[in-house]
Amino acid sequence: MDVLNSIWVVLNTDNEMLTKIVTAPTVIIEAWLAFLLIVSILQINYTFRQKIAYIGLLSIISLVAEFFMPTPYNVFVNYFTMFIVIKSVLHTNIIKTILAIIIPTVTFALIGNLILNPLLKIFNITTTHLMNSILYRAIYLFVLYLFAYIIVFALQKRKLSLNILSDLDKKSKNLILINLLFGAFTIAIQLVITFYYVNTFSLIFTLLNFISLFLYFFISFYSLTRVMKLQITTQELENAENYNNTLSYLYDNVKSFKHDFNNMIFIIGGFINNNDMDGLKRYYIDLEKDCERVNSIEILNPKIINNPGIYNLLVAKYNKAEQENVKISLEFFFDFERLHMPFYEFTRMLGILLYNSIEAAAECEEKQVNIMFRDSSKHKTQIIKIENTYSNKDVDISQIFEKGITEKENHMGMGLWEINQIVKRNNNIKLLTTKNEKYFVQQLEIYY
Repeated sequence: MDVLNSIWVVLNTDNEMLTKIVTAPTVIIEAWLAFLLIVSILQINYTFRQKIAYIGLLSIISLVAEFFMPTPYNVFVNYFTMFIVIKSVLHTNIIKTILAIIIPTVTFALIGNLILNPLLKIFNITTTHLMNSILYRAIYLFVLYLFAYIIVFALQKRKLSLNILSDLDKKSKNLILINLLFGAFTIAIQLVITFYYVNTFSLIFTLLNFISLFLYFFISFYSLTRVMKLQITTQELENAENYNNTLSYLYDNVKSFKHDFNNMIFIIGGFINNNDMDGLKRYYIDLEKDCERVNSIEILNPKIINNPGIYNLLVAKYNKAEQENVKISLEFFFDFERLHMPFYEFTRMLGILLYNSIEAAAECEEKQVNIMFRDSSKHKTQIIKIENTYSNKDVDISQIFEKGITEKENHMGMGLWEINQIVKRNNNIKLLTTKNEKYFVQQLEIYY
């Protein structure tokens, strides 16, 4: 009986350091729940290693802030370090990174705001006693994490998510960033006020405070989704315009073929009548090239290239190649909606590789670029292969990725260096660079 009495006294007595030590492992649960929240809502692709790195690093940082910094000011330190961890581990863009901080913070803040005052009233204790008592802090954390897990479970069950576009226009991006930063500041101030003055709040005031916070963030995220929908509509209109131009060009080529069809038949017949097989072969090769050109244009279809950003990029590069008289061959066996690397970094790499290949091919007598997108589910690999004719057969492929190395005039040699940095940041991608007598080849492999 004395042992139980002693245990009860330890559990119920204020002991700040002991309480922190006993409840320290719960930071792992909180980091795990935060991770589930952000990957579910923001649709972030991740590896098991990234998940462990995120949970481990945030848990360590939270413990350091908890033991060596006064509450609630450690919250501000956590904000800053969370930004660094999310950006470096999950490789998200600025908007997703800020949202990945705000979403779990808002979730835990709203739940805490809702349950803290009722718990204080039920147990008739102060905030200080709740935070420094092992028993009451454990109860508070259990209720907090239980509610958070219910929210995560509901999100995953209903597959609710917020689709964040990586290629927002500058005005929309700035507007969203300002809104999110003010939201983060509001949360921080609210946490400080709640920590110091919750004892003086009535239950009605606590409920009203919760409702006002909930409505504020609901309206903010609703506005954010409206901006996203507007951006999607704008992109769809741009896609429709590009596709109409593609169809118009395709129609002109087909019309030209129809106009010259009889002449083609007569020419082929002439070669056959004269038994000039060499002439027929040469004519057929030229005819085949025109057919390939029409086929490539036909593939530039938003139903095949099912991502508006990549579709616009490929159309722009195709038009650039046309201006340089570079022939482009396209092959697609790829679903861009299941891209297994950060979208922004993928488009950066693709844009640089396409630009370089077109520029190199434009300097050759035979101006040819072949582009292939393939998804090998058997080997769990997505492959993007770009090969182009090139004039400098002595190019050193071991040095082209170094900073400042370039063969172009008035260029800084940063493109391939940037690609190399992206490859280093992602442990599931590889870029293979090779060359042969005819083609310079860049093959991007994405493993999943």
